[in-house]
Amino acid sequence: MLATDAARELIEQRGRPAVAVALREVLESLRAELLSGALPPDRDALRAEALARLPRKVSESRPAGLRRVINAAGVVLHTNLGRAPLGEPALAAVVEACRGYAAVEYDLARGERGHRDALIAPLANAVLGGDDALVVNNCAAAVLLAATALAAGREVIVSRGELVEIGGGFRVPDVIASCGARLVEVGTTNKTRAADYERAVGPDTGAILVVHRSNFALLGFTEQPTVEELAAIARARGVPLLVDLGSGAGGDTRALGLSTREPLSRECVASGADLVMVSGDKLLGGPQAGVVVGGASWVARLRGHPLMRALRPGRLVLAALEATLRAHADGRAARDVPAVAMLSRTPAELRALAESALAKIAEGGIPDGVRLSLAPTEARVGGGTLPLEVLPSWAVRVDGVAPDPLAALLRAATPPVIGRGLDGALHLDVRSLLPSEVDDLATAVTMALHKAVATGAGPKHATRD
Repeated sequence: MLATDAARELIEQRGRPAVAVALREVLESLRAELLSGALPPDRDALRAEALARLPRKVSESRPAGLRRVINAAGVVLHTNLGRAPLGEPALAAVVEACRGYAAVEYDLARGERGHRDALIAPLANAVLGGDDALVVNNCAAAVLLAATALAAGREVIVSRGELVEIGGGFRVPDVIASCGARLVEVGTTNKTRAADYERAVGPDTGAILVVHRSNFALLGFTEQPTVEELAAIARARGVPLLVDLGSGAGGDTRALGLSTREPLSRECVASGADLVMVSGDKLLGGPQAGVVVGGASWVARLRGHPLMRALRPGRLVLAALEATLRAHADGRAARDVPAVAMLSRTPAELRALAESALAKIAEGGIPDGVRLSLAPTEARVGGGTLPLEVLPSWAVRVDGVAPDPLAALLRAATPPVIGRGLDGALHLDVRSLLPSEVDDLATAVTMALHKAVATGAGPKHATRD
């Protein structure tokens, strides 16, 4: 069977092992149907049926793997979809760094071993503040490293209003406990004062930790001390002040047209924080990483800890992060960092993009009974960032087809498309769409619509607004 022309063609596309596995599954299915009497015991007919089923089985058996998807859900930093997409300069930097060898831990000027943060630190400090910087694989790792290096076996003081749960069910108290530190809670859920920290600091205090509430909002009868107030307490008692800022904005978020101003890392450093930890793949718009900036002596203690080797990133992350930081430092983030560009889009730009997507979909032919229209909608920043921020956006609304079956067909497309069900219709929000993805989006939607109608998921008579 593998020697047939049909199988050889599939082998050229997918390789012999994948086709062989798929063929075995087809033959097992045919044997079962033959034994049940569902198929005639005709050798030629069975061979023909096997070859007819083989292409589909090969397609179905394709390993899921890590696949590019089109994000039309309207969530810019979609955690389940890898958060920030990388810009062309970052992609080019990754390719260049992986083309051959790269000076990851080699000082070219001195001709001897260096450390892998040497190229990143000046850019990180220019954008995020501090005298030195290091990079680990995410912000939770940065908190873990700092707590382990500075407070293992000692106490870490945290406000009760900041004991947050991050993605995947992981909680700040668990991260602290995992490094052997003891959590000391101060204040209440809604109100914590500087005096609460002063009373809690003692001979066993290893650090004061401030956790930015970036993934939820606490409103109403609230109070919390400033970083400057806590820095004064930390200095007076000789303990480090750590700030887990999480979201990692590279500049004033109001300049992007957002209503919320996120605290900036460099402001925390200027206010006296010893170490500030941010995510590379949130508002910074780069790869998944945790960046630690602050005083050189504190950063050095983290860099020299054995855990650093387990948490350090590889050259792919470093190359992408360097390019992303450079875009921020050079004032090109709104052009070269896709997440920043998406957040900066005006309603007029979004409507124009939605019109372009709708027209491209319509070129493929709208099936009978399907209605496409432009719909104003609301997008989100995502990634546990700016939880109260609502982003006005535009979407292509698809009526006349049941949204759930259509969404399933789009998830099975190549590349898969992720939309959002709303008001009984599927919406394809363009806030999170890259302009270069319009053609692929249109192809996937057109094919999915025809399949949906053919399988009875929609009524008749097509219209377009």
